[in-house]
Amino acid sequence: MDLKKLFEIQKVLRDRINYNEPDRFNKLVLALLVELGECANEWRGFKFWSVNQLPHTSAVRVPCMMDEDKEFYNPLLEEYVDGLHFVFEIGIEIAEEIQFDVEDYFKEIADEIRGKSQKSRTITEQFSYIFYLTTSVNYDFNFPYLFAAYYHLGEMLGFTWEQIEQAYFEKNKINHQRQESGY
Repeated sequence: MDLKKLFEIQKVLRDRINYNEPDRFNKLVLALLVELGECANEWRGFKFWSVNQLPHTSAVRVPCMMDEDKEFYNPLLEEYVDGLHFVFEIGIEIAEEIQFDVEDYFKEIADEIRGKSQKSRTITEQFSYIFYLTTSVNYDFNFPYLFAAYYHLGEMLGFTWEQIEQAYFEKNKINHQRQESGY
């Protein structure tokens, strides 16, 4: 996992979008909450009232208007990666605001990912914990907890970091195409 590379790739998209209004941070937090909810919806495990509680993880053949080469996708992974973009965005925002040494940032994230505190929750509890961390996030907040919780959610959902990175790169390409087309 090369966090520095992924943060740099996200920063390129962030700079291209170039939205610097005072409400930026609050909109990033809301965007992550929305994407987290969409991810939970694709996971479906909380839907005790539904006969079908299986995650939408099977590849589905769909035409993709943004990328003609992409015939298959995993809805759960795609929603997870959409949220990951905003986790990175929040991290970039905090690092720039408090002028945090980026190398120390990545060491703290790696330490928190290796920690055992993240590994005793159910998936439902993990979603709730991430919602809590996201709504509590501010410039004094220790961002590595949020990142580690999100990272572990991906593991709990059954994704490898390699799958997550590949999906992230694919979605990043689509996001740049959307910037070009104004979509």
